[in-house]
Order: sequence, then C-alpha cells, then structure tokens
Amino acid sequence: MDIEQKQAEHIEYFVKQASNNKGSALSSIIVEATSHPSLFAFSEILSVPNVLELAGTENSAFLDLLRMFAHGTWSEYKTNASRLPQFVPDQVLKLKQLTVLTLAETDKVLPYDTLMQELDVQNVRELEDFLINDCMYVGIVRGKLDQLRRCFEVQFAAGRDLRPAQLGNMIQTLASWLSTSEDLLVSIQDKIKWADSMSEIDKKHKKEVDERVEEVKKTLSLKKLPIVTRPTLISGGMRRSILNMVE
Repeated sequence: MDIEQKQAEHIEYFVKQASNNKGSALSSIIVEATSHPSLFAFSEILSVPNVLELAGTENSAFLDLLRMFAHGTWSEYKTNASRLPQFVPDQVLKLKQLTVLTLAETDKVLPYDTLMQELDVQNVRELEDFLINDCMYVGIVRGKLDQLRRCFEVQFAAGRDLRPAQLGNMIQTLASWLSTSEDLLVSIQDKIKWADSMSEIDKKHKKEVDERVEEVKKTLSLKKLPIVTRPTLISGGMRRSILNMVE
C-alpha cells in the first residue's frame, strides 16, 4: 500500500472522528492525529466545522496546534510554543519531518548546516540518521546524502497542505500553465498542418519526376531502334538500300 493510499485512509478516519465529536473531546483527537506516524496532511481535518468551532473557546489552542501541523515548521513552533499545548515526542518528530518537506518545496539541495539549524540537530551523524530513518525510510522524501558537499540532494518530497496565501499563487500558476499549454497546442497543430502540406507537395513533385523519367525512357527507346536492310531492284543491277524499320 503506497503512502498516498495510507494518507487517504487515515484522513478519512480522523475526519469522521472530528465530525462526531465537539469541544474538549476534539483535543485528544487532534493530539492523536498530529502524533500519528503515517499522517502528514491535515487540511481536511482542519476544515471540519466542529474543529473550526474551537476558535475563541478554551480549547482554541488545539485549533492553533492543528494549524501548526498543517502549515508550520519547527522553528515557527519554537517561536509560538508558549501559547500552544506542550508537544509529546511523536509530535516533535512529526513537525520536524514536515519541516524537511517545507524546505524541500523551495530548494532541492539542502545544506546540512541549514537542516541542523532548522531541526535543532547537533551533529551530522544525528542529522543523517534522521533523514534516512525518519524521512526516506518512511517514504516522504527520496534523495542522496552528499557527505563531501555536506548537503541533502532532494529527488522527491511529498507535498504539504497549502497555506491560505498559497492558493491564489497556485491558481495563477495553473492558469499560466493552461495558457502556455493552449499556445503550445496551437503551435503543434500548425506544424502538423505544415507537415501535411509539405507531404502533399512532395507527393506531387515525386509524381512529376516519375512522369518525366518515363518520358525520357520512351525517348531513349526510340533513339535505339534496330537497323534492317532489304534488297531493292533498280535498272542496271542490284544495290543494298538501308531502311529504318520499326519492328
């Protein structure tokens, strides 16, 4: 079972749980979801009406917690830790994994120094163990550890939930891509028409050449007619008369 299918099943489970509970009962569901080792997308849970109703209540910190896992990073958590529920170890690991995904969105070559700073990792050995065991083995990223250059070369990274501000940019990007694709399609169609036209011209030219060749062949055949002789009677004797005859 691939990671996308697992994600879909976990999301469906937690959305159902969140839809069937309200108030303080949602806090434990949010903690469970943000601690789950195989769940890395939270926007669907975040959009459940019962969850949104936590805003302005005594449990609003759990709504902020869920938003942190949907869009935030480890460094952002440290800045806002005082107003969020205390993390359990599984949540610490999860947010650091998500931080790697965020970094990989904008740069496919991640320096070790940047990663160690963003993840609060003390040395290269600890960083590489984290990348191998907690990121690549889990399936959320693929890449190459370059010890000589001290960097992680990202080949694939799972996508995170879109921040609200990113939606407009994505729509604009998709609209631009659609416009470019339409222009490209028109260009391809024009080239196909040109190719078809050239093909017809080539066929016509070939036919003309073939006809000309046949004409030349006939002309050469006439010039190579055989010479036939026959006797002709004239007064005073016989002589040979050379006649060109066509057999």
